[in-house]
Amino acid sequence: MNAGAQRTLAYSWLLLIHQLPAKPAYLRVKIWRRLQDLGAVAVKNAVHALPMNEETQEDFEWLLREIVEGGGEAVVCEARLIDGLSDQEVRALFDHARDADYEEVAKDVRALAKLRANAKPDAIAERRIQVARLRKRLAQVVSIDFFGAIGREKAEGLLRGVEARISEGEAVKDKARINSGEGAFGALRDRTWVTRQGVYVDRIASAWLIRRFIDPQAQFKFVSGKGYRPQAGELRFDMFEAEFTHEGDKCTFEVLLERGALKDPALRAIAEIIHDIDLKDDKFGRTEVAGIRTLVEGISIATEDDSERIARGTEVFNSLYDYFKKKRR
Repeated sequence: MNAGAQRTLAYSWLLLIHQLPAKPAYLRVKIWRRLQDLGAVAVKNAVHALPMNEETQEDFEWLLREIVEGGGEAVVCEARLIDGLSDQEVRALFDHARDADYEEVAKDVRALAKLRANAKPDAIAERRIQVARLRKRLAQVVSIDFFGAIGREKAEGLLRGVEARISEGEAVKDKARINSGEGAFGALRDRTWVTRQGVYVDRIASAWLIRRFIDPQAQFKFVSGKGYRPQAGELRFDMFEAEFTHEGDKCTFEVLLERGALKDPALRAIAEIIHDIDLKDDKFGRTEVAGIRTLVEGISIATEDDSERIARGTEVFNSLYDYFKKKRR
């Protein structure tokens, strides 16, 4: 495709030309709001533009139907600007409109950021709800930011900063509550559990323990590791600065057992196996170590997908748990 063709494709516009009846009055408000939601800009009175693509064409066609059903008239056409208004001027209209939207979001984020970091739990919960609403609003603006207005970066940065502060505050409180044993299970449920990529024995076994005995609805997220900042609703395990990780000579699995107040002897037996494999100190001298190590190594060789490793490891540890339960009886 030559340069001239590329320019023509880049600046093909869709125009909605419409005329609305005087009544009902609400129809004008309805159509105006729909145009705003679509990200359309007015290039002339009753003439609105969108960049040409399949999605915007469908949007205008649906809007045309609404106008006609409301008693108005409308036509959608594809156009190239020849004179009177340049492509760059129309593009500037879009950027100006989106920058205004981004500034509205940024304004609300700044107001939210003024709330005290040590606010009461109810205030923090409300702040999290407001942040989620702002994130949704920002996503809506991004979806109609056809040309990448410069205001997005500032709004994104402000919102990420507030999200990070809330997450850090919640993580500190969660860790303190968990360490103290206060409401251990309540604090650990319905979370996203974050750990390092390339899961191996301690992380695979810990994920199994979390989902079976601590947080049945747990979701797992795998990240690069050091420097990761937890988001709202996330708990880290077996990684740098995690809420649950090695403590002294205890592996993460052992720490989870201890913090979760899980006294099951079958789990304790599994913890000793995981300890000896992970820390390689033969502290407990479990005869099952060699076999479980071979199984986990086989899983790691078979797949690099962390979710699949946990799924396969779950079968192993379910069987091992059943074995120790029956053996004890």
